[in-house]
Amino acid sequence: MGLAQKVPRLTPMEYLAIERAAPTKSEFYDGEMFAMAGGTALHSLIGTNVTGEFRNKLRGKHCVPYNADLRIQVQATGLFTYPDLSIICGPLQFADADDTVTNPSVLIEVLSPSTEAYDRGQKFLQYRQIPSLREYLLVSQHEPLLELFVRQDNNLWSLREAAGLDARLEIPSLEIAVSLAEIYANVDFLPQPLRVIPSK
Repeated sequence: MGLAQKVPRLTPMEYLAIERAAPTKSEFYDGEMFAMAGGTALHSLIGTNVTGEFRNKLRGKHCVPYNADLRIQVQATGLFTYPDLSIICGPLQFADADDTVTNPSVLIEVLSPSTEAYDRGQKFLQYRQIPSLREYLLVSQHEPLLELFVRQDNNLWSLREAAGLDARLEIPSLEIAVSLAEIYANVDFLPQPLRVIPSK
């Protein structure tokens, strides 16, 4: 039986050189590139609605929304990633060239079945290492539900939720409230299977 070949690890500079020339996007962590799968029509619709709602609410303010084309680096851990939406307050701070930003104030991910565990777990763990980050927003695809994690003064994170199409969610650091009716405009929710409660 042959020995397993060790896959050579990339440096961040090697990753960036490949990424800048590639037709598709990849995340990078610990020497490895991870291709990003294409999103569904539902993911795209909700992502577009989220971008539009934040753009409208932030018009004229000093915080600016950027879509999933903006690459973010978590400098403390070395993760390079593309959040669904990044809100930057004040001047952009770049890792090296002008295409990788290090100072988001709010990061937003539209949850997908294939990435939800990662977005809630390891990715959030990485995002918490960004000193400028004040809030992390998760947007459900299955029901009108927003989950906002807010950094407290003691560096712990608290959770705020808003559910239902008549609900609004305040984003404290941005001093705005977003509408779930706008975020889920034109979304037809599929009925979810009922959970069977086992009898005692």
